Amino acid sequence: MAGNSQRRNRRTSNKKGATVGSGGKRRRALEGKGPTPPAEMRKGHVKQRVANAKARSAAKRPAPRRGGPKGTNELVVGRNPIVEALREGVPATALYVQQFIDSDERVREAIQLATERGGINLMEAPRPELDRMTNGLNHQGLVLQVPPYDYAHPEDLASAAFDDGEDPLIVALDGVTDPRNLGAVVRSVSAFGGHGVVVPERRAAGMTAGAWKTSAGTAARTPVARATNLTRALESYQKAGITVIGLDAEGEAELGEVQALDGPLVIVVGSEGKGLSRLVSETCDLRVRIAMPGGAESLNAGVAAGVVLYEAARRRRG
Repeated sequence: MAGNSQRRNRRTSNKKGATVGSGGKRRRALEGKGPTPPAEMRKGHVKQRVANAKARSAAKRPAPRRGGPKGTNELVVGRNPIVEALREGVPATALYVQQFIDSDERVREAIQLATERGGINLMEAPRPELDRMTNGLNHQGLVLQVPPYDYAHPEDLASAAFDDGEDPLIVALDGVTDPRNLGAVVRSVSAFGGHGVVVPERRAAGMTAGAWKTSAGTAARTPVARATNLTRALESYQKAGITVIGLDAEGEAELGEVQALDGPLVIVVGSEGKGLSRLVSETCDLRVRIAMPGGAESLNAGVAAGVVLYEAARRRRG
């Protein structure tokens, strides 16, 4: 019996005791490190270096100031002008139709266009009310209300281009008072891949219904900015590394000689009669002339801007 007890005790004493575990380390190791982070977040990856370079570049530029001064409500009067405005996509909030009007083809088309577009209120009003609204103009029984244009801030144009990884291409108008010239410039900027147009807040054409019509709908996708002070706006562009050239018939460089056309650029166009104002001319980095073998003394703002924009777009493609 004693021997059996000893053997039993030996077996008991030889039992393996509690083993220290891994504490879950092995299980956690099997879980992996989660999803692979995007290339921009992986240390040393080329995309991360590019993203960091863009961030450093953006930090050097002034912060954009979103929004610009608002325009004012505008009224388009007359059957033909209203039909043309609606055809060209001029924004509108209301179409006023005179009560008991003699409806002709133009009246019917205006009502149809406004209805099809949507968002334009059709309002019936007595003739005295339309006379009052238009200060006695010959409205022919139709009045179209155009809302205030939502101008951008000049810095918005450059910031949007930089954010897209592109060199800004902007046109600034100095003393251009004809809305049709403004509309033509907007159309050219859109056609040649520009980033917007800058106009002074005072003594300059704004985005009226006439400018909208001349732009042939491109004003819907090409921003127009209003500058409280055009000279300061140009100086701000220069601080952001953008070259400012002014078009001048007596300019020191001919367009074909200008090297800056394929980089960040602001093209300043003056009025057909007076050209660039003194302060704006002195602010420009370079004054450029357009060779005209035909002997014309000057080009209107829309044509002059179009010539330079074409050359700039050609250089950039090359």
